[in-house]
Amino acid sequence: MHLPKPADMFDRTWEWTQLTRFVLDEQPGASLGIVSGRRRQGKTFLLEALCEATGGFYYAATEVLSRAEALRQLGDAMGRHVGSPGTIRFADWDEAIDALLALGNDRPAPVVLDEFPYLVHGTHELPSLIQRALSPRRRERLRSRARILLCGSSISFMGNLLMGNAPLRGRAALEMIVPTFDFRAAREFWGVDDPRLAALVYLIVGGTPAYKSEFLRGVVPASVADFDDWVIEHVLSPASPLFREVRALLAEDPTLRDTGAYHTVLAAVAEGNCTRGSIASRIERKATDISHHLTVLADAGLLTVEPDAFRQNRSAYRITEPLVRFYHSVMRPMYAQLEQVRPGRTERIWKGAQPRFRSAVAGPVFEHMCRTWTHDMAADETLGGMAIRVLSGVVHDPASRNSHEVDLVSFDPDGNLLAIGEAKWGDVVGMAHLERMEKIAAILKARDQEPKVITLFSGTGFMPALEEAAAKSGGRVQLVDLERLYAGE
Repeated sequence: MHLPKPADMFDRTWEWTQLTRFVLDEQPGASLGIVSGRRRQGKTFLLEALCEATGGFYYAATEVLSRAEALRQLGDAMGRHVGSPGTIRFADWDEAIDALLALGNDRPAPVVLDEFPYLVHGTHELPSLIQRALSPRRRERLRSRARILLCGSSISFMGNLLMGNAPLRGRAALEMIVPTFDFRAAREFWGVDDPRLAALVYLIVGGTPAYKSEFLRGVVPASVADFDDWVIEHVLSPASPLFREVRALLAEDPTLRDTGAYHTVLAAVAEGNCTRGSIASRIERKATDISHHLTVLADAGLLTVEPDAFRQNRSAYRITEPLVRFYHSVMRPMYAQLEQVRPGRTERIWKGAQPRFRSAVAGPVFEHMCRTWTHDMAADETLGGMAIRVLSGVVHDPASRNSHEVDLVSFDPDGNLLAIGEAKWGDVVGMAHLERMEKIAAILKARDQEPKVITLFSGTGFMPALEEAAAKSGGRVQLVDLERLYAGE
């Protein structure tokens, strides 16, 4: 059975299909699903729409709930849902869970417990109680077709519900992470036609839908010429919700207890320190002292750890959310000054921050966009095969004893090297860039790792000589500008 996607839901077709397939399953017996994803991605919107479309039950927990208060609020929500003439009160969570299961006695029905980590904060044994209630041969479970969905914004917490020896391991029939929009979907969501303007907006706010729909109430820069004014008024202004958003993101995650330390680590990464050792050196700590912080930030979805394409046992940490990178590169160093609003001050701060914005924000985020294009959007014919892994890496030249950084390295399913590439946001790319990549290709050829294709990306354009060389290369040299990045293969 299929439920049409709500008319006011942008994108999320795959997520909607998975959720409706799960909740409409006619198989007997209650089942469990886990939904997670960083805040502001539209999880609540999805689940509320699902319950509205199916007549399901939705309950969102609130922060710092005691066990008694959580049960009281749940009983009130249950009473409203079933239209009870009196007050529903649960003596304990065992009774409450059985009541939730009973909502599916007559038909398959979603039962959503949103902000689930708040409930566990007040009742640590709640996952074990749900496990017991969903025992395979338990009568209450067998006669129910409730589709219980536990949802939370702490990716690490929600993921750990099903890991190792966790009580709910092996119980979930659905585990779904709601991602941010990629740069193409973000452009469509923001309604920006100009690819350069779309890229500029993405460099700051990324693909988080709530930043447009809730934080900025749909305010979009009208043109590239209007972009600076938009940043000054809607991102760098203390009156804008985006101004304190990054602080809120860390404060709201229950796994991030010492937020000051985590901000310090993120700031070091935003400055370009990508290895564990360089991050530790920047903040004057031992590498072992920050291992926990790096792991927690990665589990929370704020950092990603990417292996080097060519060097074993070497990896790089990257910030996943553009706004977090923008905050630590542009806003945090001048936060006190930005808070003290004075005529013309924010304009001067933004003007002075342009070098940092280009190097620490635009460059790395643009590289990420290019890796996304290579992995998800480029045709197999463009790269000489299907790109399964797209990484960055460092190639050592034994002849000159120099090392060369490569922004994009793509591999096929068998681990064969397909393409190497370079991405430049602010440079007009010319023959010198191609010659550098050809030199790296020659080094790799000597190792029997010759790339089939060289890809050159630019947010500014290409010199005529390079365009001519690419046209004569028979497809070996691929040039990708913003037009192709957003619309081509």
